This record gives sequence, C-alpha cells and structure tokens, in this order.
Amino acid sequence: MSSTFYMPSLNVMGSGSLAEAVNYIKEQGFKQGLIVSDSVLNKLGVVKNFTDLLEKEQVASIVFDKAQPNPTVGNVNEGLALLKQHDCDFVVSLGGGSPHDCAKGIALVASNGGKIADYEGLDQSKLPQLPLIAINTTAGTASEMTRFAIITDEIRHVKMAIVDKHTTPVLSVNDPSLMVGMPASLTAATGMDALTHAVEAYMSTAATPITDAVAVKAIELIHRYLPTAVKNSEDMEAREQMAYAQFMAGMAFNNASLGYVHAMAHQLGGFYDLPHGVCNAVLLPHVQRYNAQVCPERLKDIAHCMGVDVLAMSAQEGANAAIEAIEKLSKIVGIPSGLTTLGVKEEDISLLADNALKDVCGLTNPKQASHEEICQIFKAAM
Repeated sequence: MSSTFYMPSLNVMGSGSLAEAVNYIKEQGFKQGLIVSDSVLNKLGVVKNFTDLLEKEQVASIVFDKAQPNPTVGNVNEGLALLKQHDCDFVVSLGGGSPHDCAKGIALVASNGGKIADYEGLDQSKLPQLPLIAINTTAGTASEMTRFAIITDEIRHVKMAIVDKHTTPVLSVNDPSLMVGMPASLTAATGMDALTHAVEAYMSTAATPITDAVAVKAIELIHRYLPTAVKNSEDMEAREQMAYAQFMAGMAFNNASLGYVHAMAHQLGGFYDLPHGVCNAVLLPHVQRYNAQVCPERLKDIAHCMGVDVLAMSAQEGANAAIEAIEKLSKIVGIPSGLTTLGVKEEDISLLADNALKDVCGLTNPKQASHEEICQIFKAAM
C-alpha cells in the first residue's frame, strides 16, 4: 500500500532563522505581501520588526492583525479583501496556529476563488494557494508546516477542518528567539497540543515507520523539556527543543492524521470559543483510555517515551501507565482538570458528539466510535 509524505519544501530552524525568511522573500522577487498576525504581536512590535526587515529589502507589505484565537470565516473574508485591495502576490503568517490557519484560508481562496467553506474536508481545492511563508512564534500547533487549517464558522458554531495539500506553506520558519517570553499558560497549552499531535499520529490507522519515528522523538522531547519551558520562559535550550518537538509532531500528524481528541476538541473550540490546546490536553487521556481497548501496545510505547519503565508490564498495564503519565504532565504544566471548569455544559454534549463524528480527523482513530461512545468520552472529561 502506497503512502504520501507532505511537508514544506523549505524549513528553517534555529535562532536567527528569521533573517533567512527575508532573504527567501527577496530571492523570489515578491513585491507586495499580506502579513497575517494578531493584535497582541502587533502591539508588542513583533510585526513591525518583521515589516522593517522587508522594507530594507524594498519589499512592500500590508498588515492584517485581526486573526482571532479561533480564526473565523469573517477573519478570512476580511483579510482576503485587504489582499485584493493591495494586489498582494504573497502572504506571510506571523504568530501561532491562529494566524497560520487564517493565512492559509486567505491564500487558498485567493487562488481558487469561492468561499473558504467550499474547501472543508480533504483536498477540495484545485490550485495551490498563493505563496505562503509561515513564521512561527509558538511551539505547539505546527500549522506553519502542515496541510491542515481549522477555521471557525461563526454562524454554525463549528470548526471546519480543511486538510488540503495546497495549503502547505512554501517555507516554514521556527526561530526560538521569537518564542522567548511566551506566557506560561500559552507555553503549556501549545506544548500539550504538540503532545496530542504526536500521540494521535502514533495511534493513527494511517501511521507509517516514518511518522512513528518522528512522533516518538517528539513525545520524548516534550516530556523532557515542556515543564522547563513553562517554568522558565527564557530557557533557550528548552525553547529550541520544544520548537523541534512540535515540528516533528507536525511531520507525524501531517501525514498520519489525527483522531478523536482533535475531532472532539474542534467542536469545543467552535461552540464555546475555547483554546484548542487546552481542550486537547483535557480530552487526551480520556480518548486514549477508549483507544486502549484495541491497541494498548501502542500506548505502552508512549509510556516508555515518557520515561516509564515498561519492561515488566503487560500491554494493558503499559497503556494505563501512558495515560497516567499524560495526566501527570498536564498537572505539572497547569492544565485545567476537566471540561466543566472551561464552561462546557452537559446538555450540549449530544450536539458536540454529532459534529465530532463528522470531523475528518476522526477517520483515522484506531477504534471507530458510536454517538453514545463519544458522548461518554465527553462526560468522562467533564
């Protein structure tokens, strides 16, 4: 059986790599860029620092800083209008997963026409998006290097999963110097998001030896370095290792896809406007407890990656140890203990389960669930 491996053709890692992105833009002969970011990074001067670098190379740019934490159809439409108004020939996303996803939506519709909802699902576009350079400032989503984009439909209150090879950026940049000073809560949420990517990719029915290799290494690095990155935002070694870890987790899920954690978390984010990484972290042990029914040996491997001595354990014992290790890491980095504390209401669970079962991410979960089983997982996570 054949498999295809997706990732950007160019990926720059390490301190000082932001300058290489500017050189790339200059070499490509781009003239006018749309910079997609958020208001916080703009106020902090991060966006201006980058546009100043472009200006020195005589590359014009216009800033769209309205990407919301859960980017919406409205965000995409507003950014697209600005892109057309200024006749932009390339797009830069600067930030975490939200600006990256928003920029992908803008760039995809810019080249394919229609509306972003037309591209919900798997490979619905015909043309590559407008060239996108993705500059990352968080260590978690890996959206800077994946073919995934999650856009909230604010009318339906659902998150649309767009999985399309044409949304892959042409260049990804992970400069850990841009991640220093990130708040502890954001470091924790994005780090647990990266762990979820690696775990779900390893558990996926579409996993391959390549995705297994990068998923395993990502889990090892996250287990080792996330607590330090949360505790000390200035620790450059932890920041750099987390940047590598989230990138490898992205390599894994970009090709093996995900599972019910993401399918369910997308609904929580779309319905309640909750932070994606936190929703993933809360749901992760509960979904893996469900998955342990069919592939406990894979979870035993994950326990080993998280420092557990599994040599004398059975597969089921190893699976239980993995779930305990995940819960322990969540507690160490300060993730809320349940969905109730996030404002999730039990009367909404049936609708959330309906929508989760329609999410493309659930297709590669190792055990396919009924509506009632998804409801039970939600209830267990309350």
